[in-house]
Amino acid sequence: MPSPSSAYAVGVADGEADLQACFGVRREVFVVEQRVPEELEYDEYDSGHGTVHVLARRADGEPLGTGRLLTGAAAVAKNGGDAGVGALGRLAVAKAARGLGVGVALVRAIEAAAAERGLVAVDLHAQTQALGFYERLGYVAYGPEFPDAGIPHRAMRKTLAQQEA
Repeated sequence: MPSPSSAYAVGVADGEADLQACFGVRREVFVVEQRVPEELEYDEYDSGHGTVHVLARRADGEPLGTGRLLTGAAAVAKNGGDAGVGALGRLAVAKAARGLGVGVALVRAIEAAAAERGLVAVDLHAQTQALGFYERLGYVAYGPEFPDAGIPHRAMRKTLAQQEA
């Protein structure tokens, strides 16, 4: 169920058209703007079992942002082996949509998807320049800085609030 905003809605990507919209935003942000090689941007997790893509669209249908949640074996490969922890990644907001709260809405949608799947925490690998954004959302950095696609990153984690039964 998409969560409405005054200018856009965010929800789980549904179908091939939504998935291609997610890939288009990622291409614009990572491949074009940040010059990440295309062969590094798209991976086996993009269409794998346990992958949830979220998409923000303007009211007219224009894609504004995307992110992905890995669960199960895909998440374990990214988070150091804990099946109860999801892996948030590939968070991208189109240049024209920055400053509208799209990134926050995408992270919240990913966290909700993680909680719905019974996960207790979400890990991510944040570009170092984005640490403050994730810290404001409750993520805590751990471990040393490391390069990913030539860009400095830090691992971060947020424990999700547990729902009462």
